Amino acid sequence: MNETADSRPNILIFLVDEVQQDVTLPAHPCRMPVLKAFAQDGVAFTSTFCPSPHCCPSRATVMTGLYPTRHGVFNNVNTRTAFQRGLNPGVKLFSEYLKGAGYHLAYAGKWHVSDEDTPGDRGWEELTPFRKHWLSRSLADWDKRAAEPEPAAEPRGDGTILRTGWGNVSSRGTVDDAPDAYEQSRWYQGAVLPGIRALPDLARRGGPWCLCISTDLDHQNSVPRAFADLYDPAPVELPASFHDLMRDKPRVYERMRHHLWGQLTEAEVRRGMAHYWALCSLQDRYFEEILAALEQTGQARNTLVVFVGDHGDCNYAHGLCNMGIHAFRESYHVPCIMRWPDGIRNPGRAVDEFVSLADLAPTFLALAGTEPKERLTGRSLLAFLRGEPTPADWPDAWYSQTKGNEVYYTQRVVQTRKWKYVANWFDFDELYDLENDPHELTNLAFPTDAARATSNTGESGTSGMFMAWPPLSPELDAVRRELLAKMWRFARREEDIIFNAYPPVALAAYGPLIGLRG
Repeated sequence: MNETADSRPNILIFLVDEVQQDVTLPAHPCRMPVLKAFAQDGVAFTSTFCPSPHCCPSRATVMTGLYPTRHGVFNNVNTRTAFQRGLNPGVKLFSEYLKGAGYHLAYAGKWHVSDEDTPGDRGWEELTPFRKHWLSRSLADWDKRAAEPEPAAEPRGDGTILRTGWGNVSSRGTVDDAPDAYEQSRWYQGAVLPGIRALPDLARRGGPWCLCISTDLDHQNSVPRAFADLYDPAPVELPASFHDLMRDKPRVYERMRHHLWGQLTEAEVRRGMAHYWALCSLQDRYFEEILAALEQTGQARNTLVVFVGDHGDCNYAHGLCNMGIHAFRESYHVPCIMRWPDGIRNPGRAVDEFVSLADLAPTFLALAGTEPKERLTGRSLLAFLRGEPTPADWPDAWYSQTKGNEVYYTQRVVQTRKWKYVANWFDFDELYDLENDPHELTNLAFPTDAARATSNTGESGTSGMFMAWPPLSPELDAVRRELLAKMWRFARREEDIIFNAYPPVALAAYGPLIGLRG
């Protein structure tokens, strides 16, 4: 394939917030016919994972090809809890490289990469309004609310989550019955329509172009009636893990499960799941319009179209909603599907190799025929698009880097085909046998009562009780050691921040030397 100035493909990215990979599968009851047909014309990367189940770090990874420790964004850049509101000095986005290589670039919709830069600062033409230094609710907002009369106590309404002193919230958005509800929906007006309107101009400019259209998908968003009516909540099947009471999981998981979502009845949960699917179907309709507009330009054949999610959503797996510090697959596993008629060999394929959101930027740079100045975390996916054999050194594991959402934690995940290990600095670790326990119900690293009751008699003759690391079987302990060795090697490569040996914080079961020696 010859990526010359004349033949280099255009790139069209539809980046959707909070869409879990499961809803895009052919047999899933969520109706996304456009996307599922789209996959038959392209390549579906079925084992794609984000680095953190949070918008900002994941979107920064999409844009840079780097993991959070190297691009610098770990949390929401628009909140007062953020310890860093922009990218590390010197970090470049793929858009900057593409612009330097002669691409025309345009961006519409959700950004959430940096509070210090807008897309225009990074090479994009801004199709929708963006602003810097935007922070969420301030103390003045709380003071204003505190001055208002306290509302009278009422019975908990359908789908309502009671939060005394915070303000109650609904677990799902409303249904919009207006005749023009679709055309007036927030992200149609704020992302899809501006992107569609920009396509003819991009096509006329000559030379390749890159357009990113980005939307939000949140349970609290309203949905037009036509999409809500696609789903009858009554027969919706609860996730296989829904009744997990989290007794062998870190306590903060259990706290979220019972304090928040545990207030809902199963009927309310089914209605919430159906609402989420309706929002996914709305995104599918957006995508249909985007593809139709691309077709009208006459440039669809030489345009790489990417449908990708920034992070997932539990949608009541393990009884949880949204995302958070919990490390379950549904929060990390995202859809990534690509179509390029002139460039993909043998379309309709599914690639099951581990893919990270960090692999997108190097793919775009390879198509543009340009090289980054720094070593990226990710690698180009062109070999898979071309139907070539999997590179011999392709990663055999996936890794996370997260500090939670606004409230800080330290957690790292390492996952192979069979095993998943979650290193939690704030509580006990997790180990799952994915072949025999795909829903992550049994934590094999849970410290049982026997582990808690280990007795230690010192030289003084005094006896104390201490909680040792769970005494796993030799076979499971070997798995734990191997996975942590992988985690430390990846952490070293990505200049991670978890190497502090100070005893109160050096809580991993096996330390860095098991991975760095030899």
